[in-house]
Amino acid sequence: MAKPASPRSRQRRRMENFRKVHSEEAPVGSGDEGGGPGSGPFADLAPGAVHMRVKEGSKIRNLLAFATASMAQPATRTIVFSGCGRATTKTVTCAEILKRRLAGLHQVTRLRYRSVREVWQSLPPEPTPGQKPGEPAASLSVLKNVPSLAILLSKDSLDPRQPGYQPPSPHPGPSSQPAASTSKRSLGEPAAGEGSAKRSQPEPGAAEEDQTA
Repeated sequence: MAKPASPRSRQRRRMENFRKVHSEEAPVGSGDEGGGPGSGPFADLAPGAVHMRVKEGSKIRNLLAFATASMAQPATRTIVFSGCGRATTKTVTCAEILKRRLAGLHQVTRLRYRSVREVWQSLPPEPTPGQKPGEPAASLSVLKNVPSLAILLSKDSLDPRQPGYQPPSPHPGPSSQPAASTSKRSLGEPAAGEGSAKRSQPEPGAAEEDQTA
């Protein structure tokens, strides 16, 4: 006797006949996230703050080009990268690359959940039974709760006691020079100063000739 299908498998089989048309992010609080500097998880931002909304199909190269040019201006002190769902990984990537390009940035990370409404439509090649040719395709609306990530980067100092704060990364020191000398030693090449020191020492044969003379 066949085992009855679970409700999740029946729903998955039903969704195979639909395609996602678009998705809409539900507003949080008084306004939509990213609508301005006074909305979203950072409500006390300065008016000149730059807000980068990262989408699933956004190109990191284009986002970083605009973000780097904006932060290069002295008047721009703060930038926020925000993304939800599958765009959270790309949001972290943009923030980390910008931190390597511009040293001394203070960071605050906020993670929360928000509602996303997805609209699905039935596939046209296989209409539902009894559907007439001129009848519009059936639509389905799904409400999901997805993780939302917002990363604030600031040139100015921030309160280190607030949750999600990260201090600026230390500047890279001149650690490449010792590593280069070590690699030369491993290849049999003398490091700087070793050749002159060896040449200044007399050879054993020369010392014996002086004594016999």
